[in-house]
Amino acid sequence: MSSSNEDTEIKATILGRDLGSIPCFRSSFLNGIGGGLASGLTYFLFTSKVRQACNTAVLSFAGITLSYWVYCRYRWSQKKFNMTMLQTAMKEQGREN
Repeated sequence: MSSSNEDTEIKATILGRDLGSIPCFRSSFLNGIGGGLASGLTYFLFTSKVRQACNTAVLSFAGITLSYWVYCRYRWSQKKFNMTMLQTAMKEQGREN
C-alpha cells in the first residue's frame, strides 16, 4: 500500500533532475519565499506603493534565496568533507588493529 502512495507523489524536476534531491534547495526557497513576502508586505504597508512593493519582494526573494543557498551549501560541503576525513581515519585505525 505504501508503494502506491509513492507512485502518486508528484516530483518537481528541472532538466531531468529531481529538485527534492538537491541539498539545501527546499530550505533556501522556503526562506526566500517567506522573506520576500514579508519584505514586500512591509514595504507596501509603510508606503502603499504596489509596484515598488512587488519589486522589493522579488529582489528580497532573490537575495535571500541566493544568500541562504550559498551559506547552506558551504556548511553542507564542510560536513561532507569532515565525514570523508572521519571515514578515512576510521579505515586507517581499522588497518592498524
